Amino acid sequence: MKDFVYAISDIHGEYDLFKALVQYYDESMHQLVLIGDLNDRGPKTKESFLLGKELSETYGAVYLRGNHEEYFLQFLNKPEDWFTSYVRNGGKETMESLLHKGATEEYSPTEIAMMIRSRYKELIEFLMQLPLYFEWKDYIFVHAGVDLTKKDWHETSAHDFIWIREAFHQGKNQTGKKIVFGHTITPMLHGDMETTDLWLSDNKIGIDGGAVFGGSVHGVIFDQKGIVQDIEYQNLNGPWQPDF
Repeated sequence: MKDFVYAISDIHGEYDLFKALVQYYDESMHQLVLIGDLNDRGPKTKESFLLGKELSETYGAVYLRGNHEEYFLQFLNKPEDWFTSYVRNGGKETMESLLHKGATEEYSPTEIAMMIRSRYKELIEFLMQLPLYFEWKDYIFVHAGVDLTKKDWHETSAHDFIWIREAFHQGKNQTGKKIVFGHTITPMLHGDMETTDLWLSDNKIGIDGGAVFGGSVHGVIFDQKGIVQDIEYQNLNGPWQPDF
């Protein structure tokens, strides 16, 4: 077991920011944990997905399933049912990153899904196997949070691990663990829609600075006692501007 965990969350296709954070990763010291949502909204999902897969397969990074990885897989499974909802949540950028600009106007949802399945079979198989959480010492790393009403947080539903919000943020943490999560942007958690700093409350640590909305990405290094270093990069390209 490594002495440190290096956690990165909610890249959302901002590949250049992802690469900047990965520069701080030291394989000899750090267990790298990617807390989900590498895809959607930002311009470079393909590159972000493939880097996440490489870090997992080559360096033993733990890549957790986020709700946007789930969205992507649901779309591939039932493209006609999910297309409109997925596009509204940033899926157009993912489809066109994996295929080409304009693909969502050129092809039907079924055709898009078939082409992606054909070209990215290994990636899809990899994404289907992503775990929902990672335990390390006194920490839980998870995309959205856990169900704090359960006596044993392990009994949290798969849906809540990747989707839960207020019930987790406002609930009392009696797990005995520090819970590190993404999913809900820290400007929202801070209540001002401006502050991109980490959010810390009741041994819960929110690390999604909302980069794709014009905020920041965080790479946070933990040891057994707590936060050792918080590496933050602002997104200087401005917020996601959907064109649907």
